[in-house]
Amino acid sequence: MLSQPELRYTRYLDPSGLPIAPLPAWAADHQLLIKLYRQMQLTRLFDLKVVALQRTGRIGTYAPNLGQEAIGVAIGSLMRPTDVLVPYYRDTAVQLMRGVRMEEILLYWGGDERGSAYSNPAVAEDFPICVPIATQALHACGVASAFKIRGQQRVVVTTCGDGATSKGDFLEALNLAGTWQLPMVFVVNNNQWAISVPRRLQCGAPTLAQKAIGAGFPGEQVDGNDVLAVYERLQVALERARHGKGPVLLECLSYRLGDHTTADDATRYRPADEVKQAWQEEPIKRLQAYLAAQGQWDEHREQALIADSQARVQQAVAAYEALEAQPALAALDYVYVQWPAALSDQRELLLERAARRAQAENPGATAASGGARHE
Repeated sequence: MLSQPELRYTRYLDPSGLPIAPLPAWAADHQLLIKLYRQMQLTRLFDLKVVALQRTGRIGTYAPNLGQEAIGVAIGSLMRPTDVLVPYYRDTAVQLMRGVRMEEILLYWGGDERGSAYSNPAVAEDFPICVPIATQALHACGVASAFKIRGQQRVVVTTCGDGATSKGDFLEALNLAGTWQLPMVFVVNNNQWAISVPRRLQCGAPTLAQKAIGAGFPGEQVDGNDVLAVYERLQVALERARHGKGPVLLECLSYRLGDHTTADDATRYRPADEVKQAWQEEPIKRLQAYLAAQGQWDEHREQALIADSQARVQQAVAAYEALEAQPALAALDYVYVQWPAALSDQRELLLERAARRAQAENPGATAASGGARHE
């Protein structure tokens, strides 16, 4: 009989914010904890605003982060500027901490590819949001391979949901990362639901973390609602990968408090009692309770934070909505190196319409054709 390797599970704070284990030494830095809390709250307020924008037709479909803020904030806090993030579609918190602007995230979900052209040089090498399930894990292997070949102490962090761990792309990425001992950290946001499919029906393995074992590297679980636990174990995983000791898979146990996306209605398949219980364990109230017990947080600070965060969010929304829309031809530019003959008529029609519109708006000027040329 094969022996079962021991699987680590880490939690420091219970749902009420009480410590249930000795805290790591860095947790004595209350300013760090306040920074994590502020960022979690900012992420949630931004997230709620984006959902409201979608409901009023001002952006397209969006994947909410409600209840999963601790995971992304811990990742964003610990990654170095020289590391590379290969995200999936529920990584708003990480992107904000990495330096992606709120208006760029709004542009992306508004269907504008300029949202993936990050203006901050610090995130120039981070990958754009990946909507296809699990394909980003293989892309991350390619980046990590380059780091290893160059002998660089850089790490790739790639994220996914629990449903993605059942895809061949994910398992192939684990196999490659383990075989080549790549400098990677796989973070699985196990929020218990792959759209309408519960975790228990997705996979027969007792945990998702143990999928790493077959690939030859460590996997472990943390309470994804406890930002201290995620921060501590992610810190260890990043250092391991950075110093040539290979990859780690971190399964963060959380709960998707909102819908899968704004095109979903989770009330059709999730028990109300289950969601109610999950709200008792969510990450923001947990850290808030701990900080308050330490005398580091109060209602006055909370209201000031909410006001400041909402002002920042509203400023980003205004910047997004003030940006001039791209011409229709932008949907065609940069798709082909050489424009296919079969689509030439469509492109010429758009060119003509753009020219007529420009002429109507400014009769005294020479109409610009707009868009990039594909010879």
